[in-house]
Amino acid sequence: MYPRVLATRFSDCFRFYDGLLTEVAGARLVKGAADGTYANWDRGPEAVLALLDRSLLAKVTGVALAGGGGDGAMLVLTVDDVGRAAEVAAAHGGQVVVPPGDRPEWGPTCRTAHLRDPDGNLLELQSY
Repeated sequence: MYPRVLATRFSDCFRFYDGLLTEVAGARLVKGAADGTYANWDRGPEAVLALLDRSLLAKVTGVALAGGGGDGAMLVLTVDDVGRAAEVAAAHGGQVVVPPGDRPEWGPTCRTAHLRDPDGNLLELQSY
C-alpha cells in the first residue's frame, strides 16, 4: 500500500514531490514526468508515493472530483533533518505553515514542521 495524492496542479505538485522525495527522503522517481498525469516514487523495493492528476481519475471513475487540497488526509514524511526538509519543500513550491520546531510532548526528540504542497494538501515532516 502507498499514499496517492490527487493533484489539480499536477506539474507544480510533481516538481514539489520530486524535489522533496528525491533530495530529502531518499526516494527515486520510478515513473512519470512533470508534463504527465501520473508519477510514482519508490525507496528501495517499497512504494513511497503516487501522484495522479484529478482529471484523469475523474475520466476513469466518471466522478467529478473537487480540486485544491483539503485536510481529509495528511502525508507524513520521516526525515533526518526537519529544517533542511522544510527548506527543500519551500524551494520546490511548498508553503511552510508551521516552521520546524521541537515537539517534546510527542516524544523526547521529536521535531516537526507542517506545510502545504502547491495544491494545498497538508504534510508533516518529522524526525525522532
